[in-house]
Order: sequence, then structure tokens, then C-alpha cells
Amino acid sequence: MLRIERSVTISGVALTLALLAAPSLHAQSTDMTFFVTSNGPGKGADLGGLEGADAQCQKLAQAAGAGTKTWRAYLSTQAADGKPAVNARDRIGKGPWQNAKGAVIAKDVADLHGPANNLTKQTALTEKGEGITGAGDQPNRHDILTGSQPDGTAFAGPDDRTCKNWTSSTQGAAMVGHFDRRGLRDDEPSKSWNSSHPSRGPDGGCSQADLKSTGGDGLLYCFAAN
Repeated sequence: MLRIERSVTISGVALTLALLAAPSLHAQSTDMTFFVTSNGPGKGADLGGLEGADAQCQKLAQAAGAGTKTWRAYLSTQAADGKPAVNARDRIGKGPWQNAKGAVIAKDVADLHGPANNLTKQTALTEKGEGITGAGDQPNRHDILTGSQPDGTAFAGPDDRTCKNWTSSTQGAAMVGHFDRRGLRDDEPSKSWNSSHPSRGPDGGCSQADLKSTGGDGLLYCFAAN
């Protein structure tokens, strides 16, 4: 009987030490400054404009225990209705940014848009610290809405690349990036995390079904701006 009690006591101490040594998910999420949304609002590229997209980032961050930060969606908008364009790179703060498991994605804006950033399938985790299915997986969800050029700036000209500045779920097109840096070809657009190809589809290019048809799900990159 004494041996059993001693064994139970030692096991209990070992378990307590293990729990103390292991970082909690909440602690990891508190330090998180970057994530890919685990889901979108569900209305295709109609995000409710930049405000609605930011609210989606904030809501998911709040649920993950990181709601004290100010979160911004990595999205550009185009000049329209007398309003100037907005560049995604100007919305996300100065960095550095790290995912829910502490891996640094980029140290600053220049690093994020340079060739040496650390945004990959392994590091582009959701707010829950989970991976996302990409090229070669079922379903493929690697298309991330950005509306941006490779340097993080908005598109000029008449072609819609933001689904009417994130208010359309029918007509238009949205530029997307590949978080897993993989595409149909071995070229720079296929490997681009933020500017790979425009959306398209039978509904007009901006519906949830259209986004899914080319390997997306209306997901966003979210960055802590403070």
C-alpha cells in the first residue's frame, strides 16, 4: 500500500511539473501578432469593406485570447467614388510579427515584402495555431484575399482587383495570394503569398462558390498593428 501511495505521489509531482513547464495555448495566443483566419464571413469577397474585414480579424483574435491588440486585415482598396486607394502594407503596423506558436513571419514591412520572409505553409497558422489545407490537399484553401500587388500596394487602373473594395459577392475580381507558396506553375506569381492571380468563376468572380472553385475560402491575413 505504501508503494502505491509513493508511486501516485511521484506521478502527481511529475504531472504538475510537466504542466508548469508547458506553455499554455492562451499564453501563445497572447503573444501572437499574425494569423490566417480559420474562416471568412461566408459572403465571398463581400467583407463589409475594410471595416468589416478588420472586425473579422478582431473577432477571431478575441476568441483566441489576443483581443487586446488592434488587428488589421492585409487588404488594399482601389481609388473609387472620390476616395483614394489604400495600401495593405500601410495598414498593418511596423512588426515584427509572429504566429500563434512563436515563429517570426517577418521583422518589419520591408522584410515581409522581401524574398526572405518566413511566411510558408508551416508558419501560416490560424488564430487557433492550426495549419490550413493548401495545394495538393482536400479541400485546397490556399487562396488568401489581398487585393494587392507584390509590394503590398493597391492596383491602379480600371480593372477590379478588390471585388468592389470588398463589398461585392457577385461581379468583379479579387487578387489573391498563396500562403503555401505553391501554384499550377513554377513561377513567381504561383509562389507569391500576396499577389498570385485574380479570382474568377461563373457567379461573377466574387461569390463564396467562385472563391472555392479556384482554391480559396474567403480567408484573410491578419496582423496586429500595435
